[in-house]
Amino acid sequence: MGVSTTPPPTPSMKTLKKQWLEVLSIYQYVLCFCFLAPFFALVSCCLLLTSLWYLPVLYLVWLLLDWDTAQQGETRWLDGITDSMDINLSKLWETLPPDRNYVLVSHPHGIIAVGSFCNFATEGTGSSQLFPGLRFSLAVLNCLLYLPGHREYFLSCGVCSVNRESLDFVLSEPQLGRAVVIVVGGANEALYAIPGEHCLTLRNRKGFVRLALRHGASLVPVYSFGENDIFRVKAFAPDSWQHLFQLTLKKLLSCSPCIFWGRGLFSAKSWGLVPLARPITTVVGRPIPVPQCSQPSEEQVDHYHTLYMKALEQLFEEHKERCGLPASTHLTFI
Repeated sequence: MGVSTTPPPTPSMKTLKKQWLEVLSIYQYVLCFCFLAPFFALVSCCLLLTSLWYLPVLYLVWLLLDWDTAQQGETRWLDGITDSMDINLSKLWETLPPDRNYVLVSHPHGIIAVGSFCNFATEGTGSSQLFPGLRFSLAVLNCLLYLPGHREYFLSCGVCSVNRESLDFVLSEPQLGRAVVIVVGGANEALYAIPGEHCLTLRNRKGFVRLALRHGASLVPVYSFGENDIFRVKAFAPDSWQHLFQLTLKKLLSCSPCIFWGRGLFSAKSWGLVPLARPITTVVGRPIPVPQCSQPSEEQVDHYHTLYMKALEQLFEEHKERCGLPASTHLTFI
């Protein structure tokens, strides 16, 4: 048996390799979020014209048979994303007892909701250790779970659909300790994901309150400081034709056609789709107890919606300076 003469890897070599794996991890998330569905659709169309036409047909059949799987999911992966970015998860409450259910309302959406995804769809920040006994389900746009390629990617991360049937299914399970995470700002809020600004689409978003009332699930405000700082965004004036065009496409496609960029894959000084090296600190606030009411009145919805907005604003004001924001910074609700 020969003796290997290859020297063992040095700590610096291991560190460099780990750094590249972490950067590639977040880079593939951005690419998959933005381009996986059109790429998969293009490949499927091309295969239909070849002798392998049966592969996309079989996938379509399996997709129809497995249509309802989007209602739930448990698998967690891609933990390397949180290592490639400075993402932290903290809580104000001692714990969220697993003897009840919760609706965690996450802000802001940012461009691709990196903070919400990393904290609650992966174990990169140790959410199961920080909140023992809870099972998190990040809710995403329903259309993302029925696009070829996108569907498998997101379902493998334990997400569920944000539609009413799916959320009711998750919160109606006999075992308590379920926590659905909803990024209520959605595609509209992505248009306002400008670095240094904190503009939330919340004033007329009340569906999450109705959901909490139907199931008696406590409302929990969540804010990710730094979410809007990891990409640069081309912002247009509200009365410009470009902004109106964005709004029109958002209504048609349920997603925001934003123009954004980060740093390059090989150089921090070049343009690319790798997020900028900015810290994200996600703070989980105190739960707001909500009574169970199968058919909540508008007065009840408005009451708890107001309570929630005040709690979120208080959470932001208490932690903004600790997270590097000036004291003059405040939330803007639209």
